[in-house]
Amino acid sequence: MKTKYIDLIEQTYDFPQQEFQLEDNKLQFHGIDLYGLAQKYGTPLKFTYLPKISDNIQRAKSWFGSAIKKHRYAGKYHYCYCTKSSHFEHVLNEALKNDIHIETSSAFDINIVEHLKKSGRITKDTYVICNGFKRDQYIQNIARLINDGHKKCIPIIDNYEEINLLGDAIEGKFQIGIRIASEEEPKFEFYTSRLGIGYKNIVPFFNQSIKPNEQVELKMLHFFINTGIRDTAYYWNELLKCLKVYISLKKVCPTLDSLNIGGGFPIKNSLAFEYDYEYMVDEIIHQIGQACEEAGVDVPNIFTEFGSFTVGESGGNIYEVLYQKQQNDREKWNMINSSFITTMPDSWAISKRFIMLSINRWNDEYERILLGGLTCDSDDYYNSEQHMNAIYLPKYRKDKPLYIGFFNTGAYQETIGGFGGLQHCLIPHPKHILINRDEEGNIKTSVFAEQQTAGEFLSILGYESKKTAEVKVKANTISVPSNN
Repeated sequence: MKTKYIDLIEQTYDFPQQEFQLEDNKLQFHGIDLYGLAQKYGTPLKFTYLPKISDNIQRAKSWFGSAIKKHRYAGKYHYCYCTKSSHFEHVLNEALKNDIHIETSSAFDINIVEHLKKSGRITKDTYVICNGFKRDQYIQNIARLINDGHKKCIPIIDNYEEINLLGDAIEGKFQIGIRIASEEEPKFEFYTSRLGIGYKNIVPFFNQSIKPNEQVELKMLHFFINTGIRDTAYYWNELLKCLKVYISLKKVCPTLDSLNIGGGFPIKNSLAFEYDYEYMVDEIIHQIGQACEEAGVDVPNIFTEFGSFTVGESGGNIYEVLYQKQQNDREKWNMINSSFITTMPDSWAISKRFIMLSINRWNDEYERILLGGLTCDSDDYYNSEQHMNAIYLPKYRKDKPLYIGFFNTGAYQETIGGFGGLQHCLIPHPKHILINRDEEGNIKTSVFAEQQTAGEFLSILGYESKKTAEVKVKANTISVPSNN
């Protein structure tokens, strides 16, 4: 009988795969010895494999480049990175090596842009696309960036008031985009996105508020689908509706020359994942080109805002199974040495599933289990994989440590989980390792952040600051001599 863990994986999936290989009964990820990584740095552990960021950017650029050449598409393609997916400097540094542009979501994003500009990693030729609902600080920060000479900063108008707010703060002319309030899939709790301006209102809005305004030039139409770019009737229908708006707007607005097809590519969430990226890009370029040709208008330059696709597949988490609890006749709970709620909050909040594999002991027999986190919250668990209704791992043995890895966790998890801040039940944020390659292709690792300490938690909660204040008071107390 084939009862080993390796038998289960090979029977269930096409394995090994490009990024996953086995060596000496242990899992390799892009050639990284994960077991050795766990032994060197300890667990729990988060890591970021930086070369994967550049790899995915270059893949997308090649798909769009090939489609543009094939269809003799007259517009250009611009790759933007959606910074909200991961704001970390090491992520931006790696991404910006690839001649890309930036999409922001809130006021402090602009501070990051300014920092990157001062260090030379962003230039005056870098587009900064400013999305989101804008008030006060965000408006002021956008205005400061444009007033300082960054003319390729393009705020995307989300509501009718933003043009006047921006105009009051910006000196001279500036470019803008308009976001379409897309209609969501019927399964959503809401029908129309809260962001943007409705399809039918965009041309009237241009005629009434933008055309007569000599300070403003409309450059971009922004189209975003919450579920991302997928080969579904819903997506193609929304894209065609967007193109009708673009064509109508282009006919009355010659300065409009760009279409931002926001909404990301999916990333690999299972060993059974299948998605034809090249076909989707080819079809998008074909649809846009055909619609514009039939309408007799120039095709737009294409902007994308890939966030998860850029950084998601670069991240991973490694845990050790501490203990197994047999709670009833059917359920065995493997307890990990961290928390899913704090380190992979999407698994708890939106039931998102990631690739999960054992790091070691692939030649051992497997068993069906549930995975539990360390917090006292009943929701701190992980109970299934993307295409399986259960989890299987090598059998727990107290004398043989078992390490497990979750992969493609690089987008959103640190920021949603509150990196460096308070964590649920004060379970510390794990050590974070950066992995890169030198010029010869050799793997090199470094510690980005150590595991949180009790002192850091106490400081955030106010305990350390009170204690420090008391010490300072005592140190500054002056003894007054008695007259007696």
